[in-house]
Amino acid sequence: MVDRVYKAGLPRLRKALEQLSEEFSSLDSHTNWTKLRIEPLLKHIDSLELQLRSEEFSGESSRLRKGVAMFHSDLVYLRENVKALQRVLQSEKKPKK
Repeated sequence: MVDRVYKAGLPRLRKALEQLSEEFSSLDSHTNWTKLRIEPLLKHIDSLELQLRSEEFSGESSRLRKGVAMFHSDLVYLRENVKALQRVLQSEKKPKK
C-alpha cells in the first residue's frame, strides 16, 4: 500500500515542483523560492524515491502496518508545500501597486 501511494504521488509532486521552479524563474522576485524551498523539497523527494527503490523497503513495506502514518506524513508535507508555493506564485504574479 505505502509503495503504491508513493509510486503515484512522488512523481506528480516532483513534476509540480519542477513546473513551479520554471514559473518562479520567469518572475522578477526578491526571494529566490527555487533555492529557498523548491530545491530542498526536490532533494527530499530524491531521498524518498531512493528509499522506495531500496530492497530493504521493498521487503518491509509488505509487512508495514504501524508506520504508515509516518510515510503518509511525507506526502502530506510535500503536498502542503506545493500548495503554499502555488499561493506564493499567484501573489508574486499580481501587479505591484
